[in-house]
Amino acid sequence: MKKISLLIVYLVSFIYMEFLYKILLFDNIFKLSIINMLVFIIIVSLFMYLISKLFNERVNKIIYIVSMILISIWFSANFVIKDYFDFYLSLSTFKVADQVVGGFLSKAVIETLKRIIPIILFFLPLIMGIIFNKYISYKQFNITKNIGIFFVMLLVFGMYLISLNIGKNKVYSAYELYYHVNDVALNMENLGVFNTFYLDIKRTIFGFEEKLVIDSNLNNEQSDNKDNVIVYEYNNLEIDFESLLSSESNSSIKKIHEYMLNDSGTLQNEYTGMFEGKNLILFMAESFNEIAVSEELTPTLYKLVNNGFVFKNFYTPTIYSTIGGEFQELTGLYAESLDVLKDFRSGNIYFPQGIGNVFNNLNYNTYAYHNNSYTFQDRNKYLKSMGFNNFLACNNGIEKLIDCNIWPRSDVEMIEKTYIDYIDKDNFMVFYATVSGHSGYSWSANAMARKHKEEYLNAGLNYSEGPASYIASQMELDRALELLIQKLDEKGILEDTVIALVGDHYPYELTIDEVNEVSSYEKDSVVLVNKSNFILWNSSMENVVVEKVGSQLDVIPTIYNLFGIDYDSRLFVGKDILSTEGGLAIFGNRSWVSDKGIYYSHKNEFVAYNGVEVEEDYVKKINQIVNSKISISKLIIENNYYKKVIN
Repeated sequence: MKKISLLIVYLVSFIYMEFLYKILLFDNIFKLSIINMLVFIIIVSLFMYLISKLFNERVNKIIYIVSMILISIWFSANFVIKDYFDFYLSLSTFKVADQVVGGFLSKAVIETLKRIIPIILFFLPLIMGIIFNKYISYKQFNITKNIGIFFVMLLVFGMYLISLNIGKNKVYSAYELYYHVNDVALNMENLGVFNTFYLDIKRTIFGFEEKLVIDSNLNNEQSDNKDNVIVYEYNNLEIDFESLLSSESNSSIKKIHEYMLNDSGTLQNEYTGMFEGKNLILFMAESFNEIAVSEELTPTLYKLVNNGFVFKNFYTPTIYSTIGGEFQELTGLYAESLDVLKDFRSGNIYFPQGIGNVFNNLNYNTYAYHNNSYTFQDRNKYLKSMGFNNFLACNNGIEKLIDCNIWPRSDVEMIEKTYIDYIDKDNFMVFYATVSGHSGYSWSANAMARKHKEEYLNAGLNYSEGPASYIASQMELDRALELLIQKLDEKGILEDTVIALVGDHYPYELTIDEVNEVSSYEKDSVVLVNKSNFILWNSSMENVVVEKVGSQLDVIPTIYNLFGIDYDSRLFVGKDILSTEGGLAIFGNRSWVSDKGIYYSHKNEFVAYNGVEVEEDYVKKINQIVNSKISISKLIIENNYYKKVIN
């Protein structure tokens, strides 16, 4: 029987694995960029064929098996990380691997085992190759007799370059992703795993800077004023970006200066200074989402969500899990990549507009607390750069006050043992990073879910165990807020205190079907699954309903405006939600929501809200705004930009 060429084996295996990955994760498999993906698979197959034919049959066989093992592992790891953590594997992922290994290795193993069937499917080509091994030709390659293979490689590479131009003017085409945009999610969804890995290696070695469109006409301002009588000033500092631009030699920093120069910033408004002089308690709530809010089970959350500022269209985009959400909440910048987050985690970035620094300058007493390890994700470093010099968490003091030996730890205990630090101070600003709602959504895995299991069961709900235990775990956050409000009220300072709370991400351990068990409307797995609440509440204020779109990026600018703080709105890509700036929420694959509709990047589809009409170039314009915000966020962190403009 004539033996099968290794080239055919590789080609069929790689096409199978790429399409399996797409089928498992995406709902839109066939698009123009698939041509580019298939041509690139031919290139990879030819390359692996040559590598596997250089030596004698025994060595070549070993090369084939080892290479297929590694490629199968890479595809499987990509699938597990995307399916569980909801972000894509890249080389920069290994820069934060210390946190996974140090904190949740056992959980990673469990999640991998849960997905054993898809993993076996990724290993199927290798398994078949081993079973039918004797029918595969491993004969050593004779270069002189097969010189034509190199011409074939050149021809295929030429086809690859040509394929980049197919539909090149379309949004996020293969051409745009190759030459102008650096986005692992879009690359995975459009170009495939092999192509993304190649671009990742190339850009890691040689660097890559996105094309940045700087145009004052892209300013997302809706109108100069909400009020025809009052003329509001801009929330800007006196920074001469024109002079900075003319005297700067660094090309990247020049781009940022030019971007800032073309951004007018956001206007003050009728709510500017509304909370001036009040205390602030800001929460980053682990996995908090709107599906956890119910009048019966979480009455305090229900009260806070539906009173004060009531944000009807707020999102917590899930970008690189907790660290991405916290970065966006605290910096007002987009979590562009794990490289950016690694720089942030180092604590070496200068944040004069960091929330701790700002309130320190106002002579507030500032505090930060967390009921997980103080070094997890280097929180001890980056919170210090934000101005929190007395951060307390497990293993640096809070373990003396609360039980750090259970998982997850109690938010109620954290509030109960820490409020006494600040409640007697004249002015205070407190940041809490909670952990009670952390994943492990089962009665056996989550101590906080078990704590509230009986209360949950008494409510007579019949959700499956995942969403049921999730809600029960969020009941601990609810009781913590209840206790906090009670203590503030007893002290007589509730009216003088503002409570703000936002989630880091949706509970991504739950499947979209489990989320929709609880949701009052059907959510999709890209945008609407991230729809949530932003609590911004003071007991003495009248309710203000806000229909405009907002996200974690907008939290700090909104708070600064309400507290009457002098800040420069141009230095945040997030904007004050109460300003005239158009609302915008950006997601991990550059899908977005605006006040006019939802754009799904993986389908290149814009769904306008009922009755809303948009101009012809609206989607193109917002895509340019999105890309600019993402690019500028990266450049700001990479160049420690705030050190250049604010002393």
